[in-house]
Amino acid sequence: MSDFLISWGNAAYTSVGFFWMALWAFVLGYFISSLIQVLITKQRMRSAMGTNSLKSISLGTFFGFISSSCSFAALSTTRALFNKGAAFSASMAFMLASTNLVIELGFVISIFLGWQFVVGEYVGGLLLILFVWLFITLTNPTKLIESARESDSDDSQQQETTLSDLLSKDTWQKVSQKYVMEWQMVWQDILIGFTIAGVVSAFVPSAFFEWLFLGVGSNQEVGFVSLLQQAVVGPIAAFFTFIGSMGNIPLAAILYGEGVAFAGVMAFIFSDLIVLPVLKINARYYGWKMALYIALMLFVCLVAASLLMHYGLLAFDLLPNASNWSSPAEQEFFQLNYGLVLNGLFLAVSAVLMILWSRSKSDDHSHHDHSTSVGDKLMNGLCVMSGLWLVGGLFVHYA
Repeated sequence: MSDFLISWGNAAYTSVGFFWMALWAFVLGYFISSLIQVLITKQRMRSAMGTNSLKSISLGTFFGFISSSCSFAALSTTRALFNKGAAFSASMAFMLASTNLVIELGFVISIFLGWQFVVGEYVGGLLLILFVWLFITLTNPTKLIESARESDSDDSQQQETTLSDLLSKDTWQKVSQKYVMEWQMVWQDILIGFTIAGVVSAFVPSAFFEWLFLGVGSNQEVGFVSLLQQAVVGPIAAFFTFIGSMGNIPLAAILYGEGVAFAGVMAFIFSDLIVLPVLKINARYYGWKMALYIALMLFVCLVAASLLMHYGLLAFDLLPNASNWSSPAEQEFFQLNYGLVLNGLFLAVSAVLMILWSRSKSDDHSHHDHSTSVGDKLMNGLCVMSGLWLVGGLFVHYA
C-alpha cells in the first residue's frame, strides 16, 4: 500500500508540475488568439470558400488559423460554414487549421517536446490539409456531401474591428470575453489530460509501451514497418480518450520519453479530431456515413503526414534525438527561474482580463440555457474525480 501512496503522490505532483510548466504558454497563446479573433472578422469566410479549389483550401486554412479553437468549438464552426455553402474540402481545411495551426499549441509543444515537434505540428498540419484535399478530390464523395449538408439560418454579422480600436475599452472587453470562452472550452480537457499524464508517468511501466509500439525498447534503428505501426497505433490509442490536443501534449511527451518515434508521437498529437467524442458529434451533425468517412479520411492522411514529416526531418538530419532529451517528468517543476517570472507576469495579464470579463458580464442580462448532455455530465464527473485525485495525491506527496 505504501508503494501505491508514493506513486499516487508522484502522479499528482507530476500533473500539477506539468501544468505549471505550461501555464504561461497557455495564457499567452489564448491572449493572442483572443486578440486575433476580435480584430479579424469571419463575415467573408463562407463566400470565399465555396469551391473545391486550391484558393478555397488556402482561404479555409487561413481563416482556420485566425479562428484557432478547441476541437469541439471547431466542429461547430465548421458545420456552420459547410451548411452556409462552403465547399466540404475548404470546411475540412478550416477545421484542421483551427485545431492544428494554433499559436498556443505551438508554445506548449515547444515546452514539452522541442522545436522539431513544433515544426512537425505546423508543417505537418499543412501537409495534413493538403492530403485531405487530395483524398476528397480522389474519392469525390458527392452523394455524402449532398446528404450531409443542411440549411443554416444563422445570418448574424460581426461588426468590423480595426487596429485603432485597440484603444477602446469595448474592444478589450470583447477580448476578455473571447479569452474566458477559450478557457471555458478547454479547461476540462487540460485538467483530465494533465491528470492522466501524471498517472501514466507514475503507474504505467515501460514494458507496456514496448508491447504497444513496435521498436520501442530496442537499441536498433526503427525500420519502416515499426514506424508505420507506431503511426497507426498512436491514433488508435488516442481514439478512446476524451482529451483534446492541448491535454494530449504531456501524454505525447511521455510517449516520446518512452521511446516512441517522431512519426508515432506526431500521429498521436494529430489525432484530436478522430477521438470517440468527436466521432459522435460529427455523426450528429452529418450522419454516421459522413462521420465515418471523415474519421477514415483523417486517419489515413494524418498517418501519411506524420511519416512524411519523420522522413523529411531525417533527410536533413534534423530528427530529434531522444537520448539527448530530458523528460518533463524528470525535471524540477517549482523553482526560481524564468518560468516563475513568466507565470507571474501572465497570471497578472489573466487577472486583468478576468476583471474586464466580470464587469462586462455584469452588464449582460441575457439568459442562457444551462442544460447539459450526457457527455457533459460525464466530463464533469471526470473533472471532479481528477480534482479529488490531485488534491489527495498532493496531500500524500507533501505529508
